[in-house]
Amino acid sequence: MSTTPLTRPVVTSLIEDAVTAPSMHNAQPWKFVCRTDIGVIELHGDPLRGMPHEDPDHRALHLGCGAALFALRVGAVHGGLHPVVRLLPSAEDPWHLADVRLDGPDDADSDLGALHEALARRHTSRFPFTEERVPSEVLEGLRAAALREGCRLVVPGPWHTDTVMDLVHVSELFEAADSAVRAEIAAWTRTGTEGEGPDTEGIPASAFGPRQYDVTSPVRDFGSHRPVPGRDSARFEKRPQIALLGTAEDTPEDWLKAGQAMHRVLLQATLDGLASSLMSQPLEWPELRAEARDPGSTTGFVHMVIRLGYGPQGEATPRRPVSDVLSFD
Repeated sequence: MSTTPLTRPVVTSLIEDAVTAPSMHNAQPWKFVCRTDIGVIELHGDPLRGMPHEDPDHRALHLGCGAALFALRVGAVHGGLHPVVRLLPSAEDPWHLADVRLDGPDDADSDLGALHEALARRHTSRFPFTEERVPSEVLEGLRAAALREGCRLVVPGPWHTDTVMDLVHVSELFEAADSAVRAEIAAWTRTGTEGEGPDTEGIPASAFGPRQYDVTSPVRDFGSHRPVPGRDSARFEKRPQIALLGTAEDTPEDWLKAGQAMHRVLLQATLDGLASSLMSQPLEWPELRAEARDPGSTTGFVHMVIRLGYGPQGEATPRRPVSDVLSFD
């Protein structure tokens, strides 16, 4: 066992790693509190950064916070520390999502440190991928990564892929018909127009990727209702390669586990030379979410559709400064 004092430089470095995590519309719905007297870093969800229309149950918020928790773990192991996590430690406070101590066994998941270099390189790619197929051994490695976090990653066959892509396209129609959802998306996108939110959060126009040229894109078009001068059009891959991340149950603890698994898969995919994007659109509509799962799979609930392939890495999106998300007590 090791004991590491939670000094400000140490904790600040860990949170710098944590905030590289992906979150829905880059809302960054996390807060960290360092309890130096008891040697604990607390992770809290921030409901003010939730999506009441697209994510009323806060599933995506938990996924994002779980991803940030995983990045903190990666940073800790990379720094020679030994994180131990307790999920949902306070029954009285549902937004107190996790406690992290740094006094675990010296050999606890030592493989995490190898993922550290991918933290700064991993970005969502909303660009077309090639038609080159991802090798089966690479996919097996990603499945193993999800299992390490207690989740399953299912790579669907052709018919199931077609079903999920149909759900993506249907969800686009739902989105286009729902003014509240469109307004929510607009609130978290940045095109340089006066009156938009701060440039430390949300999706900037540089990360929108190109418009679809002649078919429905497999990625969400954040610029469909907000013109961006000079934005190109492109043809996307005809048969996207996707993987479904899920759990057997559907509780806040499962969502936090899925967020950690999602980030582990994305970081491993980055090290494997893959580009990736997240496709949550059909999972945001209750009437479509259940249709995404494979009825032959033991995965009862799908929490994320991950698009994988070979192509340009995505553009970096901004992050809030650590001083905005970390406090010491």
